[in-house]
Amino acid sequence: MNPLTSEFTEAMVLELRSYLSLCEEIFNLTVRESQALADPAAYQQQEFNDKRSELLPRMAEIMAQLRHRRIFWQQVSPSDRERCEQVKPLFQNIQNLLMKILMLDRENQQAMLRRGLVPVRHLPSAPARPANFVASVYQRNCAAAI
Repeated sequence: MNPLTSEFTEAMVLELRSYLSLCEEIFNLTVRESQALADPAAYQQQEFNDKRSELLPRMAEIMAQLRHRRIFWQQVSPSDRERCEQVKPLFQNIQNLLMKILMLDRENQQAMLRRGLVPVRHLPSAPARPANFVASVYQRNCAAAI
């Protein structure tokens, strides 16, 4: 097992705080998008797409840094990890915020679908049904009603 150095821990806490800050920016953008979707005249899809595109390179950079730290972190003994008091709450805050972002983003996607703002190429295709599928469903339901 690798011992934790204070430099490693401080750098990891700094990177986790940067990631949390970026997640807060994403959450705020998602909230603003949700509010804009509630008012049909206020929603400018390109504006939100541009802001998301600006956030992606920063997200990729922070994620790459955290991946390198994660490899070392996984090799550290659980008892040593427990001594890093700042790390666990940061992980929990990030996880909670990510769940909020995912849920709100899903609601935003559904609102966009209802308004017809999602391009057809992004919609999932309908599953192919056998030619006699409707007839067989009809027969099963008619037989059950008798």
